[in-house]
Amino acid sequence: MSDLREWDRIIIGIDPGTNVMGYGLLGVKGKKLSMIALGVIRLSKFESHYLRLSRIFERVQGLVEQYLPDEMAIEAPFFGKNVQSMLKLGRAQGVAIAAALSRDVPITEYEPRKIKMAITGNGAASKEQLREMLRRILDIPAESLDIELDATDALGAALCHYYESSRPVQAKGPSSWKEFIARNPGRVR
Repeated sequence: MSDLREWDRIIIGIDPGTNVMGYGLLGVKGKKLSMIALGVIRLSKFESHYLRLSRIFERVQGLVEQYLPDEMAIEAPFFGKNVQSMLKLGRAQGVAIAAALSRDVPITEYEPRKIKMAITGNGAASKEQLREMLRRILDIPAESLDIELDATDALGAALCHYYESSRPVQAKGPSSWKEFIARNPGRVR
């Protein structure tokens, strides 16, 4: 592991899951981006859903304490047809968020399509396409990404957050001449 003080900013990405939860840490130094860490939290060995949630809380809190991220980007659950699966996934996401918030880490949530769009230019890209673009953008050796796609999805969330939060804020101009005149009464006659 590199010295964490070398980074201007560290972003942790989380891809929530109840069987496998992915995480990825992105280091930012000026305009240079690097993968700091990547991995998964395996949860299927725990029989009880509540034990899985407890493990998610412990591991996410541990990652926050180990890497000291400045921000967290988390993938929003997608809406499927199985309501029970959605509830479990939402709980997993909520527990991961609570673990980060317990250490005062700000959270931003991104839809899976938005993450894929930000990284690949295609909101319907496959998980494999996302992984390959991350490899190219961050110059990661292919063997370093020989891991579950949940981990690269999490790293994608972190990179998406970097892109979204690094955009310059654009001033919103008037939407009509009438609004312009109302905003600038002394400039218009």
